Amino acid sequence: MSSRLRLWVLAVGGLGVAVLFVLACSDLPAFGGLWHPYGDRAVHAALARHTANTVSSVNFDQRAFDTLGEESILFGSVVGTVVLLRQTRDEDRQPPEPATVAPPVRRYALIALPVTLLIGLYVIAHGQLSPGGGFQGGVVVATSLHLLYIAVDYRALERIRPVGLYEVADAAGEAAYLLVGVAALVTGAAFLTNFLPYGTFNTLSSGGTVPLLNAAIGVEVACGVVVLLARFLDQAVEIESGDGDGSGDGDGNGNGNDEAEAGT
Repeated sequence: MSSRLRLWVLAVGGLGVAVLFVLACSDLPAFGGLWHPYGDRAVHAALARHTANTVSSVNFDQRAFDTLGEESILFGSVVGTVVLLRQTRDEDRQPPEPATVAPPVRRYALIALPVTLLIGLYVIAHGQLSPGGGFQGGVVVATSLHLLYIAVDYRALERIRPVGLYEVADAAGEAAYLLVGVAALVTGAAFLTNFLPYGTFNTLSSGGTVPLLNAAIGVEVACGVVVLLARFLDQAVEIESGDGDGSGDGDGNGNGNDEAEAGT
């Protein structure tokens, strides 16, 4: 196929997509109007299944299969990062040197760590009741652990971050989401159908399978982000190429003092 023909195919395809997009948007409800057929249906379905947070009902019930795809994208990125950034034979791992941290930074980071961790767990646990959920809470939980990197140094973070366990937990979160869907098949329902009792409205046990899927997402996101950051930080802080040029220029606390070259 010639270059000119490829451009014509692209132009015709783009024009077709543009026409379909305009036709799809032409019958949307007017902005600020009183007619919201999609929102009304989503809210009605959420209330019928005792899920106070309509957004979580949409994510983990009404379109739970689509959310599985989003979760799998993150899982795939973690797997790809682990494979691409694994330590090769011509690389050496150097232990990071301790770094000096300003007392105010240390103090406030250590105070913020447990508070941030608690907030993240709360956001995950109450995902079906209030704004938030597994995606948001998982990122907050992963972030809270890395406050130890800011407050102390990289070695302190490594002590509470056994990467192998987080990799297993990341896979377990992905598998748990799939197993809930398979459990629905066992009951004779469709994959990822909300088959559990809906419980009492506006309680932690309400929403049927929504809190289970939300928790699985929280585990997968939190552990996935920890693993991603671990692999990138290892490259920046600990791992050097075998030529001994010490290309990494970060110290044990990310302050740029070339302590990645320690021991060479």
